[in-house]
Amino acid sequence: MKFDYDLFVIGGGSGGVRAARVAATEAGARVGLAEEDRYGGTCVIRGCVPKKLMVFASEFSRHIEDANAFGWSAQNDGFDWQSFRQKLHLELERLETVYKNLLRNAGVETFDQRAKLEDAHTVSLGEKRVTARTILVATGGRPFKPDIPGIENALVSDDIFNLEELPKSIAIIGGGYIACEMASIMSGFGVETKLIYRGDQILRGFDNEIRDHVAHEMSKNGISISLNADIQRINLTSNGLEITETSGRKQNFDQVLAATGRMPNSDDLGLEKSGIEIGKKGEILVDEYSKSSVGSVYAIGDVTDRSNLTPIAIREAMSFIETVFRDQPQKIDYDLIPTAVFTTPEVGTVGLSEQEASKYGPLAIYTTKFKSMREGFAGREDRVFMKLIVEEQNQKVLGCHFVSPFAGEMVQLAAIAITMGATKLDFDKTIAVHPTISEELVTMRNPTRRA
Repeated sequence: MKFDYDLFVIGGGSGGVRAARVAATEAGARVGLAEEDRYGGTCVIRGCVPKKLMVFASEFSRHIEDANAFGWSAQNDGFDWQSFRQKLHLELERLETVYKNLLRNAGVETFDQRAKLEDAHTVSLGEKRVTARTILVATGGRPFKPDIPGIENALVSDDIFNLEELPKSIAIIGGGYIACEMASIMSGFGVETKLIYRGDQILRGFDNEIRDHVAHEMSKNGISISLNADIQRINLTSNGLEITETSGRKQNFDQVLAATGRMPNSDDLGLEKSGIEIGKKGEILVDEYSKSSVGSVYAIGDVTDRSNLTPIAIREAMSFIETVFRDQPQKIDYDLIPTAVFTTPEVGTVGLSEQEASKYGPLAIYTTKFKSMREGFAGREDRVFMKLIVEEQNQKVLGCHFVSPFAGEMVQLAAIAITMGATKLDFDKTIAVHPTISEELVTMRNPTRRA
């Protein structure tokens, strides 16, 4: 059978664009791609990129204070949200154009409309039908709103970047990446911020000591954190939004943000009609090579709900190319994924938490907590926390965790060593760069405890 395309991609986010571009330029494939919204997807348009720019902006209030401590004469006249917002959207438009140009220059034919599967090899684009030997679904995810009376009055993370004005106060429901990052951003902008989480500590899934430390530091920075708490209802009143916690406590806020997770963008794509198996959350079920239950249809990124991070979607795209177009089947190792949480202070982590590592037998735990030179000189009470988890028998480093300024930058480099199988001796043999925060990583000589 002759097909219109060798590959048709549904979704123009980071994973979909990478797969389309590489298939066209390096594998010589005829490629089509459909995107119904904006090219760049969640990460570029309503996720990592605008979020990180907001993180940068929110930190300048601290930088101005520190500048005065270091002898500069600097004045904080307040944050101009309108000015920042205008420049932010110009930058996102620029990045979207970059993504479009990448596809055009690669020879990918694009369709600015919704695509649906008709069968294993057919995609509908409105009234038009096209066929493809292989179809890749990369439609990402979207914010999830919990079933709470009045939840329609709450924002989701997508809305934050489009606010006409900053609120004076905000309640954030949730305790994961997005909730904690948005809490730090809003607090940095001078917004009275409360984080409400139903669990016993924020950042579930991270190492427990890391969770405790970052929560303590966020609280010192002025964020109110309510744990083991949940929202019963949200009422729109003349004083803004009144939230009622399950304890019965009521408070008014200008805005409420629901940051309670994300769900796969798999609705109304014709998946079930095409025989593709779907999980309980709507995720496309795939094998270790990203192949769905229909052999010609693959899926990558957040729509599969495996590990919902942009670099993972890009790596899955490259593995898809190796598997399908180069006949070199390639799996992804999801065990050693470095990640950062851009709170204030940042969290960086790679490898196993102490709780996860306990199954590997006796452990040596190395920790250190200290004031950095910069924060100490500025008169701040912020403390860095570092942790290494080492398998005692063979001294292999199983996990590395930071709470500190630039934690995301440090963990990327640590991830190289840990991915290569570095031992504690390898760390000890490494000469420190002085004076730096990161030198503590190679100067922790004695275990804090054994587990």
